[in-house]
Order: sequence, then structure tokens, then C-alpha cells
Amino acid sequence: EEVPSEEVGIPLSLSPLESGGGAWSYSMNMLLAIPRLHAHLGTNRGNILRSVSSSASNYYQAWQVVEQDDGSYKGGEQTLATEHLPHIDDGVLIRVTHSSLNYKDALSASGNRGVTRKFPHTPGIDAVGINVRDATPALVTGYDLGMNTAGGYGEFIRVPKDWIATLPFTEPRVAMIYGTAGLTAGLCVQKLLEMGARPSQGPVVVTGATGAVGTVAVELLAKLGFEVVAVSGKAAQRERLLELGATEVLGRDALEASKKPMLKPIFANAVDTVGGPVLAELLKQILPGGSVSCCGLVAGVNLETTVLPFILRGVNLLGVDSVEIPLAQKQQVWDKLAGDWACPKTEAAAIDIGRHQLDAHLEAFLKGSNSGKVVLDHSLTKNNE
Repeated sequence: EEVPSEEVGIPLSLSPLESGGGAWSYSMNMLLAIPRLHAHLGTNRGNILRSVSSSASNYYQAWQVVEQDDGSYKGGEQTLATEHLPHIDDGVLIRVTHSSLNYKDALSASGNRGVTRKFPHTPGIDAVGINVRDATPALVTGYDLGMNTAGGYGEFIRVPKDWIATLPFTEPRVAMIYGTAGLTAGLCVQKLLEMGARPSQGPVVVTGATGAVGTVAVELLAKLGFEVVAVSGKAAQRERLLELGATEVLGRDALEASKKPMLKPIFANAVDTVGGPVLAELLKQILPGGSVSCCGLVAGVNLETTVLPFILRGVNLLGVDSVEIPLAQKQQVWDKLAGDWACPKTEAAAIDIGRHQLDAHLEAFLKGSNSGKVVLDHSLTKNNE
């Protein structure tokens, strides 16, 4: 049955899953129409919300990772039942329109038990979509989503209500251009600012600058008036980093391992997205009183350093967590990214893929050959690319 929709501009009922396993075609139209929906609820509110709630199909499409007989792991599209999503007290069912790609998703897809304990599993640590209960936009990043809770690579998720942020973006897709990576970049920059970082102090260096976190950090810092030095091992991305606002691009050799416990201080502050030996060398080159926001581990989890940068130069090492922090802290940065901290160049360069393209793009993350932002759009299928 279809609720009369002349006023809100869209039909709010759904037929069963589209033939061929495609995504729900109405999802984006529904999100765009939400302001009109709320403006015209009036006496139709009960009927409209009942229609939205009943529109949740028993079955949906998801990209799920399955352990094979030989111990390997393989991802592919599956038809799943919503009844098998986690049963959570005060849980909220969300129809997902978009997700994003992150290194943690690639690890989960490869069968990394440090990220995901049980398989089959649906990755996707980010998701944006529609709260089926009340037809409001819903934004979820971090916590356990996509790790051991079925994630955004499925058309439906069910999560605790206190995981859900208010969507501040006009277009839901934009939230997934940033995703956890963009949120992390924003948190890194915010920590530097809280420690008193100012453009007048000198250059800020960003390691792993072509990655999902690094690109946002470069553009955001440049937008805030900082002189940004980008460090990347991808020489082909030099022009792209300059376009984002970097004033200088250095290769990885700028932070090659040295036996000296201290080096000439060059950088006022830093955002490190890779960890390991790179972070250890970076700490040796920070100016007195400077800070390093640390958020990554692709170069390694071990940090072999001395106390000298800390006790002789007063360097501050700032850990950044974007997963388990209180929702209010996430919301503060989301609101900034949707406002004064928006990164239009990053947004314009993002690409969109369908579930059938996830394999290749996640493999690129594991190989370190990815660059820029990738958005998963559930409405994209082989038939409508």
C-alpha cells in the first residue's frame, strides 16, 4: 500500500527486493525529501511513519566476507535477512544509502581476527541512511560498527541509538566522503588547535598525506592558514597534494630512520597517520613546545624512541581516537566539517563505487596504492553504472 504523497513529493512504500539484487532505488530521493516530509507531516504523521517502518524488507543485499575451506577469506554479495541483524535493547534499524572505505574495513575483509572475531561478517565502519523508525537521517561511524557488528556494506544495520549522530550535511553522500577518516583528520587538527597551534609558529607536517586521513588533514590545515608540508611515498600524487594546499611535498626519505636520538627541529606541529618508525623520526624534528597528533599504524604499532624530544624540547604526543569517544565529541567535529571546516577539493575528488567493486578497492588499501576518498553507494549496481 502506498501513502498519498502529493505533498511530500515521494512514495513512501516499497516493493520487495528489486530483481537482480539491486539496492533500494528510492533511498536517496527519500533522504532529499525528508525536510518536506517533516514540514507536511501534520495529520498524516501516523500513516507516513507506519509506511516508512513497514518499508523495511525482510531481506536485503550486503557485501559479506566468508571464510573459505582453505582458510582464506572472500567477500561477495549476499542476500541476508534483517532478522539476523544483532538484537539490541533500544536498537535502531537503519536503511543504509552510503558507506565509505577505510583501512580497517580492508583488514576485516582480509580476515584479520584482530579487527573481526567471527565470520561471515559484513564490514563497513561508516554508514549513513534513514532511521526506519521515524524516517530521520542517521549517521553512524566507529564504535563496533563494521568490526563485530554488521556494518555499512549492507543495506541495513541495527545499532544502539547512542551510536547515531545527527546528520549535519545537506547531502548524505558527503558525510561518507569524510567518514571515519575525515572525522579522524578533524579530531587531529582540533587537538593541535587545543594545544595552541598557530600558523605563525611554523610549518605543520602531515605524514601519509595521500591517504584518506591525510588528504583531509592537508586541505583543512591549509584552509586554516597553516603552511603544510606533506610527506608521501607516492611521487605521482605530488600535484594533487599541492592542489589541496600543501606548500611543499617531501618523499618518505625525509623521515628515514636515524640512529641519532635528536635531529634539527624543522616542524612546528604535525599530524601523523602512519605510526611506527616514521613517527619516531618525526618526534626528533619537532620544534620546542610543538605537538604531534597521532592516529595511524600502517607503518607499525611499535614506537622506538627516547624521552629526549619530550624532556628537552617539551614535545607533546597526542593520541587521537575517533572510534570510542563520546558521541558529543564526534558531533562537534561533524558540525565543523559540514560548515567552516568543509574541504571542497576533497569532496570534489571523491569517487563512487558499488558493492561489486569493493574487492579491488579494499585490496588497494592493503597494498597502500589507494589515494583520496572512495564512497560506497548502495544504489550503484553492475546494471546501472
